[in-house]
Amino acid sequence: MKQFIRKIIILFLNTSFIIVARGQVEQNINIIPIPVSLHEQPGEFILDQSVHIDLINIDEKLSDRINWFSQKIATVTGIAFNSTTGIKKIRISINKTPDTNLRTEGYHLKITSQLVELTSNTSAGAYYGLQTLLQLLPANIESSTLQPRIKWSLPTVEITDYPRFSWRGLMLDVSRHFFTKEEVKKFIDEMVKYKYNTLHWHLTDDQGWRIEIKKLPELTQNGAFRVKRTGQWGTFLPALANEKATDGGYYNQDDIKEIIQYAANRYVTILPEVDVPGHSQSLISTFPSLSSTRLPYSVQAGWRENSDNRDDNSLDPSNEEVYEKLDIIFGEIAKLFPNPYIHIGGDEAFKGFWQANPRCKTLMAKKHMKNVEELQSYFIKRLVTILQSKGKKLIGWDEILQGGLAPEATVMSWRGMEGGIQAAKMNHEVIMTPWDYVYLDLYQGDPRVEPNTYGMCRLTDSYHFEPVPIGISEKLILGGQANVWTEQISNFRHLEYMVWPRGIALSEVYWSPKNKKQWPDFFNRLENNFNRLDAAGINYAKSCYDVIFQPSQPNGLDLVVKLTAEAPGLDIYYTFENCNVDDHFTKYTGSPISFPFGATEIRAITYKQGKPIGKQIIVSKEELAERSKEEHHVY
Repeated sequence: MKQFIRKIIILFLNTSFIIVARGQVEQNINIIPIPVSLHEQPGEFILDQSVHIDLINIDEKLSDRINWFSQKIATVTGIAFNSTTGIKKIRISINKTPDTNLRTEGYHLKITSQLVELTSNTSAGAYYGLQTLLQLLPANIESSTLQPRIKWSLPTVEITDYPRFSWRGLMLDVSRHFFTKEEVKKFIDEMVKYKYNTLHWHLTDDQGWRIEIKKLPELTQNGAFRVKRTGQWGTFLPALANEKATDGGYYNQDDIKEIIQYAANRYVTILPEVDVPGHSQSLISTFPSLSSTRLPYSVQAGWRENSDNRDDNSLDPSNEEVYEKLDIIFGEIAKLFPNPYIHIGGDEAFKGFWQANPRCKTLMAKKHMKNVEELQSYFIKRLVTILQSKGKKLIGWDEILQGGLAPEATVMSWRGMEGGIQAAKMNHEVIMTPWDYVYLDLYQGDPRVEPNTYGMCRLTDSYHFEPVPIGISEKLILGGQANVWTEQISNFRHLEYMVWPRGIALSEVYWSPKNKKQWPDFFNRLENNFNRLDAAGINYAKSCYDVIFQPSQPNGLDLVVKLTAEAPGLDIYYTFENCNVDDHFTKYTGSPISFPFGATEIRAITYKQGKPIGKQIIVSKEELAERSKEEHHVY
């Protein structure tokens, strides 16, 4: 009798999972980013040796990706799609007559018990459909080894899907810390699972020049290496006398071509960045005559705290040699990268040395410039001309708006939304990348238990980011991008920890319809995705399970604290005593709590379904009082 009741309960639970609530994806389908439309039916398509892949009107690149898909299935499941007579089929086809409902990168996927049918207008759309197919399989499909004793099946479902934005980017900074060719490829493999299509490659900065320029071999001979420093970024000493520069590396042009092709095979376009006129010390260290002071420098070992951004790392805009060198550099880059855009940086250029530079003063007088911001505008417009001569268009950070901007330029707005709004009102195309929503090198949890960095960008901040400001035409917003600056990130495992899961949240921002986004639904799907990350061996942060402390002093004297967490449905336990906290201590009920007399710290931890899930966090009363004084004091 008990077994019968248990079966009825299980049947009820399984049946309830296929109910659609308010148009959201069913609980047993956990696709990220969420599709435009999804309709599930009872039943399943079982993978076995009788499955045959049927290809219609596909090109060579898609054929290669389908081979990759089949090999992945065979490696993990042991099922080879080599039957030519089986009655079950996976049919993949490119429409001869485009389906306007699918746009350029969209796809239509229909699964019945006997047929998986994937159609699209382009091979890119079909590739994104393959990524969705993988997400419909059990999480262990992400493993790299054979997984026995698992039932491999797909739910019977119909999906129509296409992206909201054409620009869905991740930026990887390889200048502050160098990442190998194989690590860059791995990064690409991880990002395409979530339908990103642009890798912004930050190739140069004060701390390293990472791309071979054949006509200027000194750049990588000298600029690609700095003295070795380990420890806390912001405390590194500059190079000592006669100290050898051994830390770094670079990509030769064959490496660059290989990575470009690797990305292209996965429908990712690479946007190269050479950051000028600021952030140029690795260039200046090689050619000292390019700065205003013309003093000799070594490649920066690392940013030093309290430098106040006054480094002599800006190119001299009055020096024609600067433009001659940049013409060579951008000429070779333009030939390497098929992307119609090249990113020139343009951010945080300290202009104090320009103001003291007599050659700059002469140029400003000759060109009737009122200030050094117009001098930067002059520099940017010269670069627009150089890039146009190479058949390329210019993208820069929002500081390129200073002093006026050439109409052909595209703006990446990083200091907030205002730069993008200003640029859009001037009819410039914009990529939204405001630091407080999309900078993945920021804290994602309480600084007490996270790797040291600066600023705060929680998972919920990223998920609730809206790239199109009110009153701005969506046509001018190409899309958005998440940025990973690597000052504090020295290895690939740390890089993964910072990118995921915030990069997963942003993939839904950039791909899915705005009205489909709901935090509780997304988090349910994300938790399922954590199993996939585990199976793939990808490092990721679980900071969303940690306690968030919200201190305040409502009467200016007494400190009170609210305790919350990003993940829904958690229990929080806390103590003011000097011992580790568990679920036998006081359970938080939602009201602000005060420190008892004499208490100097609070300890808190989260539980889910009776088991600890977050990290224990210990914060002193003194620190919470300081946090309460800050404008954004939610940690």
